Amino acid sequence: QVQLVESGGGLVQVGGSLRLSCAASGSIRSINFMGWSRQAPGKQREFVASITTAGSPIYADSVKGRFTISRDSAKNTVYLQMSSLKPEDTAVYYCYADRLRTYWGQGTQVTVSS
Repeated sequence: QVQLVESGGGLVQVGGSLRLSCAASGSIRSINFMGWSRQAPGKQREFVASITTAGSPIYADSVKGRFTISRDSAKNTVYLQMSSLKPEDTAVYYCYADRLRTYWGQGTQVTVSS
């Protein structure tokens, strides 16, 4: 089992920045990759970014150039630095980890106010 705990969400104005953190614990060996998805009200959950154990990132087109995903293996933590935030970035952000199956965190709310 893998446990994931997100933090760092909140309310920010348009153009502002936030950094989300996701701490992994439990059976963290052999985690293939970790990442973030988000779900806005009334919409399906969508991919935001992921990062492999080697540190290779992948981003959704909607966040390229604005979001940066990184990973601190020593702390078993993955981060999502979000900049130039837009109202359409408002959503619950979920951390996930892939190890034989996908594990999800409980989510953290990000609200971008105009």
